[in-house]
Amino acid sequence: MRLVLTPLPDIPLVRTGADLVKIIFTGLSAGGINLQDGDILVLAQKIVSKAEGRWVNLNSIQPSPQATTLSQEIEKDARIVELVLRESNQVLRTRPGTIIVEHRLGFVCANAGIDHSNVAGKGDFSEEWVLLLPEDPDASAQAIRKDLEANSGIRLGVMIIDSHGRAWRQGVVGVAIGLAGMPGVVDMRGKSDLFGYILKITAIGAADELAAAASLVMGQADEATPVVHVRGFPYPLRDGNLKELIRPKDQDLFR
Repeated sequence: MRLVLTPLPDIPLVRTGADLVKIIFTGLSAGGINLQDGDILVLAQKIVSKAEGRWVNLNSIQPSPQATTLSQEIEKDARIVELVLRESNQVLRTRPGTIIVEHRLGFVCANAGIDHSNVAGKGDFSEEWVLLLPEDPDASAQAIRKDLEANSGIRLGVMIIDSHGRAWRQGVVGVAIGLAGMPGVVDMRGKSDLFGYILKITAIGAADELAAAASLVMGQADEATPVVHVRGFPYPLRDGNLKELIRPKDQDLFR
């Protein structure tokens, strides 16, 4: 198996309404990449959110009493706390500067994925602009995939990723928050290992494994490479979605 991840060059700063499919094709051309069946395009959440207009000016936010009280407890801007609460199903843990929540999309993350870094708003480079996650990342991935396939005639997968922390380990890694045309989880139960043992519980978070690799290639600061082309994904493409990757609450030992 050979897995090749290539960041696309010449990706411009993205604004609301940007044509991400056109941007991807331009990047593929600049990188000398011709699409093949089974290829996957991995997009950073940030450019999808920007294209979809998920900017919020903090000056427009009026914190609720709940947000104000919580902001005082954790020493965080009450306006951001208000947005976190709006984007969340439930607050799970708090500490100074951080709120761990169940996002409205179902996964657990810090600060509801709301981002200050590399966010310039609508031309204003002040710190008053923040960026929310896409409204429906699966739908966003599906729409991008549909247009890419329609314009190329190639069967593709598309994934949108973000950086999340982990319960057991230090540091953030890339994880899938939306996908289309590719599996989230690959079930290996019933297959045998090298010694003939039949696997009983093994399920591979293939989308998250690929997301982590793509995030490593993208970088986290000023690299300006928010789209990665993947060739050699070792599992068959199929319809998939974020729900596959979210552990049911009754199986979540941290709840």
